[in-house]
Formats: sequence, C-alpha cells, structure tokens
Amino acid sequence: MEAIGIALAECQSTEEPDLMPNECSGSRKPSSKVFEPPQWFPNRFPATFPVFIRCVRPAVPYFLFAAATMPRHDNRAPEQLRPIRIQRDFTKNAAASVLIEAGATMVLCTASLERSIPAWRKSKTVGAAVLGWVTAEYSMLPGSTSTRKPRDGLKVDGRTTEIQRLIGRSLRAVVDFEALGEHTITIDCDVLQADGGTRTASITGGFMALAEAVKQISSARPILLDTVAAVSVGVVEGCPVLDLDYHEDHRAEVDMNVIMTGSGKFIEIQGTAEGAPFDLETLNAMLDLAKTGIRQLTALQH
Repeated sequence: MEAIGIALAECQSTEEPDLMPNECSGSRKPSSKVFEPPQWFPNRFPATFPVFIRCVRPAVPYFLFAAATMPRHDNRAPEQLRPIRIQRDFTKNAAASVLIEAGATMVLCTASLERSIPAWRKSKTVGAAVLGWVTAEYSMLPGSTSTRKPRDGLKVDGRTTEIQRLIGRSLRAVVDFEALGEHTITIDCDVLQADGGTRTASITGGFMALAEAVKQISSARPILLDTVAAVSVGVVEGCPVLDLDYHEDHRAEVDMNVIMTGSGKFIEIQGTAEGAPFDLETLNAMLDLAKTGIRQLTALQH
C-alpha cells in the first residue's frame, strides 16, 4: 500500500505582494512549486509516488481573500483543501482499489473488471465496433454517519441514485469505449466515514481505481483520454471557500460541486443557493477556487 499526503499552506499571491505566514511551518518563505495540469497517459502511473505538496496561492480576484474576515473553523485558508491521503491497493481481491481520505471523510473505491458487456450495449450492426462500458455504485455504510444510516435494500434512496449516476457519467466522460472493447468496469464507492464531500471524493478516488483497472486490458491506444477529479466549493458567512466539510456544508449559503478533467475542462457543475440567490461574480470566484483544487487533486492522482 502506498500513502500519499498533501500539506497545503498559504503562499505568495499574484494579486497581493505581501507574504502571509505559512500556517503549517511558521515560515514566510513562499513555495516555488506551481501546479500545472500534467500530461497524462495510463502507462505513466508510477508504482509508488509518496509526495508532500505545497501550493502557490491561486491568481483569483482579490475580493475572494479580502472577504475572509473570519478564519474557517479548522483554520484553513479559503483556497485550502483539507488534508488528502490516498492509499492504493487497499484491498487485494478487486481489480483495483483506492482508499481516499479528505479530512475526516473516508471513501473506499474499488474497480471490478468483467470481460463482457451488457446485452443492451451490443450492437446489432454486423461489423460494428464493440463498445465497452463503465458504471458506478455508491453507498454509505451504516456507521459512516453520527447516527446509523440504514443499509440500502432492494430500493435505493434518491440521493444514492443521484450520486452513483453522477460518478458514472463523470468517469465515462474520459473513456474511449472502443479502446475499452468488450469489457465492463464497475466502480464501487463505499463511504466508510462521512464529513462532507463524499461524492467528490468518490469521483476523485473512483477515477484512480478506474485508471489502475484499465492497465489490465490490452489496447492499441489509450483507453482513458484524460483524468477526472472533483471538489466542492461554497459560500460560508459571505466568503467563497474550497472543499467544505460537514460543519461548513450544513450552514453554507451556496453549495456547489465541480467535476473537471486534468486538462481544465468542465464535466459537470452542480450549484444551489440555499437561501438568497448569488451573482455572477460569486459564481466565478467559486469556479476559480474549484479549478485550483482540481489542479492539486490531479497532481495527487499520479
């Protein structure tokens, strides 16, 4: 198993020349490492990649940071992710498995590989290319929340259905189904502990499990066309913030989930004003935060 940690600290801003103290080390020296979307191909996933990463404050409108008159309850900066920890090969029987932790949220993502495709996926046209399939399932274990969550029975609740459909279509957005061929990959995302952001963690970890699983398939060309990661953003006490935990999520004025590719393209944006409507300036500030978070998550997926 491999553990990947992320330590994020406030660094130099392109909008503001003064340096803020480093919250992790107390140092005022900015990091020189800037996240850029990596050039990714499936065969470039290293066997091991332990790394601790620090980021440069993103170039987003200054009002985003000026609005932060009060610190977040966990002392993170508005643009700061929760500590991220990733363990590959967490279980041995699945084709691939990844345990992803975002703060206190823990999700186990496994990939199952079948050398067949659903009947409805088979073409009736003679000589047509065989197209593979990728699907996903999502579940919260009974002990994942502070009060026991009943197991899903024959009838899956609406929230679970919505989330597993989101995970599936987010992953399918970067799959070359012809290159996948006569294979079905099922990504199972089981929430072991919930503290906000379970669906975004499922997408980020689910993609990693998918990427490991496709390595077992012989194909003349890459099966995955890009990477996929997701993060939550929102407005809490009038301030746009990145990667909300439950404490922030349940009192946010705006709540949004953003799914993007490693090359910077949007797959899906889910946003809701929990009370008063929000304006375009706030929306753009949240999207800027999301893009910053996605770049950091993409770097961790390698």
